[in-house]
Amino acid sequence: MAEIARAGDSSRILAFHICDWLSDLRDPLNDRGLMGEGCIDLKSISQAVDEAGFQGAREVEVFSDRLWSMDQDAYLERIVDAYLAM
Repeated sequence: MAEIARAGDSSRILAFHICDWLSDLRDPLNDRGLMGEGCIDLKSISQAVDEAGFQGAREVEVFSDRLWSMDQDAYLERIVDAYLAM
């Protein structure tokens, strides 16, 4: 959290990429989770990014064969719901 604050103090946060890390990971690249599905404390990280003054782009970046294979409209709805619950 200190490094996030330090980066914010010097305006070095350019974007915020968001996904979650699954505990039962099947593939280290293409088995990431939506926000809230894994073990990363995204609420605290997001709060620290906000407190650092970042107001730029937040990109949901989920590499997941499992999620990519589902209906993409349903997947987008899950992304929005997970982001708003963060």
